[in-house]
Amino acid sequence: MTTPTAPRLGTALTRMLVLAATLLGVLLAGAAPASAHAALTGSDPKDGAVVATAPEQVGLTFSEQVAMSPDSIRVLDPSGRRADTGEIIDLCSGAVVKYGVALRAGLPDGTYTVAWQTVSADSHPIAGAFTFSIGAPSATSVALPAQAAGGGIVGALYGIARYLSYAGFAVLVGGGAFVLLCWPRGASVRPVQQTVVRGWLALTGATLVMLLLRGPYTGSGKLADVFDLTGLQAVLQTKTGAALTSRLLLLGAAALFVAVLFGAYARRTDAKERKDLTFGLGLGGTVVAAGIAGTWALAEHASTGIQPGVAMPVDILHLLAVAAWLGGLTTLLVALYRAPSVERAAVERFSRVAFAAVAVLVATGLYQSWRQVGSWSALTGTRYGQLLLVKIGLMGVLVGIAWISRRWTRRLAERTSEAGATGAEAAGADAEAAESEGTEAEAADSGSDTALDSGAPADSDAPADSGEEEPEEQGPEEAPDPVRAAQLARQRAAVATARRKKARDADPERTGLRRSVLTEAAVAVVLLAVTTVLTATEPGRTEEEAARTGATAAGSAAVPDRPVDVRLPFDTGGANGEGVVRLSLDPGRTGANALHLFVERPDGKPLDVPEVKVNLTLEEKGVGPLPVAPDRIQAGHWSASGVQLPLPGEWRVQVTVRTSEIDQTTIEKNIKIG
Repeated sequence: MTTPTAPRLGTALTRMLVLAATLLGVLLAGAAPASAHAALTGSDPKDGAVVATAPEQVGLTFSEQVAMSPDSIRVLDPSGRRADTGEIIDLCSGAVVKYGVALRAGLPDGTYTVAWQTVSADSHPIAGAFTFSIGAPSATSVALPAQAAGGGIVGALYGIARYLSYAGFAVLVGGGAFVLLCWPRGASVRPVQQTVVRGWLALTGATLVMLLLRGPYTGSGKLADVFDLTGLQAVLQTKTGAALTSRLLLLGAAALFVAVLFGAYARRTDAKERKDLTFGLGLGGTVVAAGIAGTWALAEHASTGIQPGVAMPVDILHLLAVAAWLGGLTTLLVALYRAPSVERAAVERFSRVAFAAVAVLVATGLYQSWRQVGSWSALTGTRYGQLLLVKIGLMGVLVGIAWISRRWTRRLAERTSEAGATGAEAAGADAEAAESEGTEAEAADSGSDTALDSGAPADSDAPADSGEEEPEEQGPEEAPDPVRAAQLARQRAAVATARRKKARDADPERTGLRRSVLTEAAVAVVLLAVTTVLTATEPGRTEEEAARTGATAAGSAAVPDRPVDVRLPFDTGGANGEGVVRLSLDPGRTGANALHLFVERPDGKPLDVPEVKVNLTLEEKGVGPLPVAPDRIQAGHWSASGVQLPLPGEWRVQVTVRTSEIDQTTIEKNIKIG
């Protein structure tokens, strides 16, 4: 009989896919997470602003709701001391999310630093800082931490725990579903039991780690604060803390499910009792799995943004579909390699389950993509959209490999059917051979049992071809030779290995299925990594809306509302003729600007000079020089309002400083005006 040509996934292609998946996983693991869901869209005072008198409070506006604590907004004076009262003021109104902090009375002039850190509604920490000046800018001793919110070793450990929690959930739920829906006999197979139990352990351990790390992850960033019980108590009162605690409670119910599945269910032989237990386990397991998935939907992207009432159930379905596919795939891979006797019917049933899971993934993924991206520009122009494109590409590769696995499964089915058609004839021949070779069959009985247990047929010719020597008969007085016994043990092991290899070579369909499922699992590992990074990335819709809101608040989408600051050293040549002019143009763009000049000695102290003049020239357009006559505000401080800059470009600023009746100098510098 001619064996039908089987579909093959080329070795080179397989290696390329695995290599690409591994490299992509390394790249994603090393990528810094983007800012989370909420973003700062405005502040009062603005970043870099110079105000004449101290404001009563500092206000921050965010794109979406955030969780504030007493230390979420800190205002530091030039010496680094707290200038605020520590009292957070809720300034929210309608769709505007704004919070502020009151300032102490009697603040001196100088540059103040506003440092803020909070947690967005989707559980991710965000932070930032900016400065403003009262009266005049000054030097400041404030040193802000260079580490971003949620970064450092704590952020890395939290990210690893997040990934392990997703992987553990997929293996736990998908493995249990695979046993109940596809391979009931697998409940008594030890490698399958170990796989599902390890999924439970991974999810439970990762959840505990995330709960302990949550305080330093959203706060100080110090690993030692893991043991701060006060911080842990504060975490338990947050939405994320409640979600993690609920997950731990549900994992207790999941442990009971696993115990019954691999205990009472695996031992049931009565068909009716087993059917009833299957229904109960299926119903209870679905409720528990949906509850665990709901802990993610409650605390992350699905709970914020548009249509949260629809997004949360959709997110639960999406997670369950991922678990049914990827977790079931992992369990099938373990079964194919560790328990090769898995039935063809089980593989076919999983193929149907995986197809249904992919259909749910496509439907829920389309909705999530629309909700989180919102536009074609965000799909290609934001980090979230780019990661989503990577995920879609990996999904396509995974579906392609799954199609190859289905082809191998069909070939395996055809081969099994052909074997069944000639089964009677083969059985008669085997019986006749058994009668003529009774002694040899008894001698090979141990090796034959091993082959069946591993899912490979026994090879009756193997003992004859292996060159195995029969042990010499020893008299009752002779002691067994340990060297000879060890040699015989090695020979038996070599014979068993040869039988298994021969069985694998004689079964290309099962071998091809193993390889395609292995490749599928390798790509799935990277897909899960991309999904984990995606959950910690600011959605494209939010990023674009925050950019638009920030641009509107600044008055221009193209030009940032930041002052232009330059330093101009000078030396008039006379006594006390050396110093520095600090010039500031606010907002530093076309139109009306406020000009501030600060004349200082080399040691930074104000230098009172009799006269300062300013000229502005845009040579490329033939504009200027435009004279500016600033007014003296106080010693060393000169100011002019309504300085008009009609065109953008490279403007030359000329400052004339006179330190005495005869000593003066003119200094200049080019500045960019948008």
